[in-house]
Amino acid sequence: MMKALCYLGQNKGIRWQSVPKPKIKLPTDVVGKILATTICGTDLHIVKGHVPECTECAESQPERGLILGHEGIIEIEETGSKVSKFKKGDICIVSCISPCGECYYCKKNIQAHCRETDTHCGWILGHTIDGTQAEYVRVPFADHGLYKVPKGISYDALIMLSDILPTAYEVGVLNGKVKEGDTVAIVGLGPVGLSALISTKSMNPAKIIAIDMDDSRLEVAKRMGADEIINPSKTDAKEKVHELTASEFKNSGVDVAMECVGIPQTFEMCEDLIGPGGHISNVGVHGSAVQLKLQELWGKNVTMSTGLVSAYSTAELLQKIVDGKIHPESLATHHFKLDEFEKAYEVFSDPGKSKAIKVVLTSE
Repeated sequence: MMKALCYLGQNKGIRWQSVPKPKIKLPTDVVGKILATTICGTDLHIVKGHVPECTECAESQPERGLILGHEGIIEIEETGSKVSKFKKGDICIVSCISPCGECYYCKKNIQAHCRETDTHCGWILGHTIDGTQAEYVRVPFADHGLYKVPKGISYDALIMLSDILPTAYEVGVLNGKVKEGDTVAIVGLGPVGLSALISTKSMNPAKIIAIDMDDSRLEVAKRMGADEIINPSKTDAKEKVHELTASEFKNSGVDVAMECVGIPQTFEMCEDLIGPGGHISNVGVHGSAVQLKLQELWGKNVTMSTGLVSAYSTAELLQKIVDGKIHPESLATHHFKLDEFEKAYEVFSDPGKSKAIKVVLTSE
């Protein structure tokens, strides 16, 4: 047996409780001991009942529910017969995406749509199977979803490679085609928005403009390297951004605008901030329609992108950490032991009061 943080179903909340320890089910699996893990905003949505497939999975086993979590650092205890890249005792990053590595979508580098899972979705840990918020976890497709940890790098930095850094980098920076010398606006400074700032900084842009309605998040962004900060509740963001980007050489407006919230107002703000030839990269998860100002955008040669994280960039980001080009450990603001999971959820779910960005839970 082991202890795990379980989602019990609609309106039933979460509980740290005893459940059976996972075992190898398929030859591509590993089972590992959790050394460090964290909580994602997606987990909060699950607990609120906003992810129906998670609720269905939890309520199908009412005696124990669904173990949450899709991020972690593990020490491998057991490997399946077809695992070739890892062995017992290896310390590894667990990716939020569990790709088979062989299907049509994996070969196209959009592992988020892996066809070899029951739901044809690369995100399965803490979604349709038990996840990482536990003392032990079973990781499917281990050769494609684990990354060996180099010595000398803190868990605080490495845990950010499970999800938020690849999300921000792939969907925001790479899809946004950020390049050296660009002016970039990041709208929304939650954990993913701040991760976008960190990974944008590594591309050597000319200017990063950070926008949020929370002054404490703006101060964090400033410390992390934002050149300008704007609180749109106090300053007209459109007017200020166009003022900051005015030049005798080109029209005003940013080269890249990243939407990192997921509400209509912030996406529409990005439409107002973008300059000719610019790119809007939508990172936020939207639950309602937005107004597309196509009548304005087409004449400015604006392009747009959206996306789900596929975590194909994890190895590249890990090398950036090793080389000292990015320092994601600054995102870790609160630390807990695994048996403090319920308290950690309280802290993470109320960032206005706690000032939490990312919480890190460790086994020791």
